Amino acid sequence: MDAREGRPAPPAETVARFWAGVRRGLSQEEAAVVVGVSRRTGNRWFGQRGGVMPPAMVGRRSRSLSFREREEIALLRARDAGVREIARELDRSPSTISRELRRVQHHGNRPARRRLEYRASTAQADADRQAQRPKRARLASNERLRQEVQSRLVDDHSPEQIARRLREDFPDDPEMWVSHETIYQSLYVQSRGTLKRELVKHLRTGRTVRKPHRRNDQRRERFAAMVMISERPAEVEDRAVPGHWEGDLILGSARSGSAVGTLVERATRFVMLLHLPGGHTADIVQEAMVAKMATLPEQLRVSLTWDQGSEMANHVQIAEATGLAIYFCDPHSPWQRGSNENTNGLLRQYLPKGADLSFYGPGMLDNIAAQLNSRPRKTLKWRTPAETLQALLSGESGPPGVATTG
Repeated sequence: MDAREGRPAPPAETVARFWAGVRRGLSQEEAAVVVGVSRRTGNRWFGQRGGVMPPAMVGRRSRSLSFREREEIALLRARDAGVREIARELDRSPSTISRELRRVQHHGNRPARRRLEYRASTAQADADRQAQRPKRARLASNERLRQEVQSRLVDDHSPEQIARRLREDFPDDPEMWVSHETIYQSLYVQSRGTLKRELVKHLRTGRTVRKPHRRNDQRRERFAAMVMISERPAEVEDRAVPGHWEGDLILGSARSGSAVGTLVERATRFVMLLHLPGGHTADIVQEAMVAKMATLPEQLRVSLTWDQGSEMANHVQIAEATGLAIYFCDPHSPWQRGSNENTNGLLRQYLPKGADLSFYGPGMLDNIAAQLNSRPRKTLKWRTPAETLQALLSGESGPPGVATTG
């Protein structure tokens, strides 16, 4: 801000062009007119420095193109120079020149070719206009986009999921695109006030301020007769074949002793939740898992990878009843169940830490799983787990190429 007048400071490029004009021999008033500011402003800038150009501007190469460079682009373009030739002449990247040529162009007086003519003065005016601050936030100026983002937040989609899915759903309408950081800024920085503050409760963390996410993973003692993850077939690791699951428990408050079992299919990230009434002993987990796995077609019951928890003491009986090959992770190695670890973090939005999870009955857990399975995922190229699983079962396509975690 200009402390003297309480107005936004002028773009640095405008000030630099003013002093460049002075160096070329223009008076401060003439230089002010050239860059589009008042004579009074030009006199003030000149007087503040005693007529001496600020040292920081002497020999400085701005990230933005100068008016002189734009004049050079116009001249070279009139000579039919290509983008790369212009870039070499100005020592700029070809992408910079390409973007600049798309900025503001006009049809020239060549009706046969209808070549678009680049004009330095028009391009400079457009650059100055875009550099003006403060800018109105994108979500504040686009009511349709704002309503779309708000409705998806209410459906518990994350800002990154929303941003990427908007590009999928509106591929030919850039006005309906927005970055996930813009959504976060609109939620957390109320001076940009475009989204309702109460929508933060639909974010996974539900935090009213942004802060680093930290998690402490706790491991339990090992028990005998386990087949370790090192013996798991390679096809499980590369996620090329569906039907391989990762599992764990989400624990409730220590006083309640409650828990919910989580199962995540590695290829599709499809989630199922186990209702564990009365605790999470080996017998209770066995009964819940056998019942849940019975709802799946045989092709989706291949293997299960679990943490070294005592709740899996009946793993032999579970394997016999379900047909699953069961493998156990190494101690203190949560990355070996990366999909499950990530999913448990997402589920904490619905099953908060310290809560009595026995409150959540089978129907409620199925609804929570359905919510998560309908959210687009980055690792699935912004398809939902439900869409991916349905495509896989119907034979429309094989499992997507995905990352090793997430």
